[in-house]
Amino acid sequence: MLNKIEASISHQLAELEAGVPKGSVLHGHAAVLIALTDEPDPHIILTKRSANLSTHSGEVSLPGGRWDVTDPSLQYTALREAEEEIALPMDAVRMLGPLWPRTTRWKVSVTPWVAVIAKDIALTPNPGELDAVFRVPLSFFLADPRIRTDHIIMDDCTIHLPAYRYAGYEIWGFTAGLLAEFMVKILGASQAHNKCVETA
Repeated sequence: MLNKIEASISHQLAELEAGVPKGSVLHGHAAVLIALTDEPDPHIILTKRSANLSTHSGEVSLPGGRWDVTDPSLQYTALREAEEEIALPMDAVRMLGPLWPRTTRWKVSVTPWVAVIAKDIALTPNPGELDAVFRVPLSFFLADPRIRTDHIIMDDCTIHLPAYRYAGYEIWGFTAGLLAEFMVKILGASQAHNKCVETA
């Protein structure tokens, strides 16, 4: 499956890289890492944010965060945040490329980056930011065992997105949206969970 993912991203890489926000000042931008373990059924690394945080507390998310003035690029932002949040060394990541930037309801532009990591790599949640780090097989998402369908606003569109429950964790909202787009546009998944209806 990783070969298919890498080939799909490689085929679109010029277009994807052209869409990545660039510049010396990227305030209002963020980046997340879709880290896939190197095995026949890759696992996606997800985190549960600390219940003590003032925003998005207790929510499941991808490793990542906002651009910092010391970051030379959004790719670096994704790698730095993953190292800070889950102790994933930058040199342990094989980057495949970016996906399409998407904007949250808080008007933050988020660029996902797809990467491959060793299947047995040890990851540790930063207790100041996270309550847990966990892995979900990509095949689980492709089977689409949703518990409900949510309707969210993303880039001025109303999108119908699946919400999942895995090992006691609920995966929904913006994170589910990014993963749904990855599955549909990169893996060719047939689930109709990236349909955009223009908002008034």
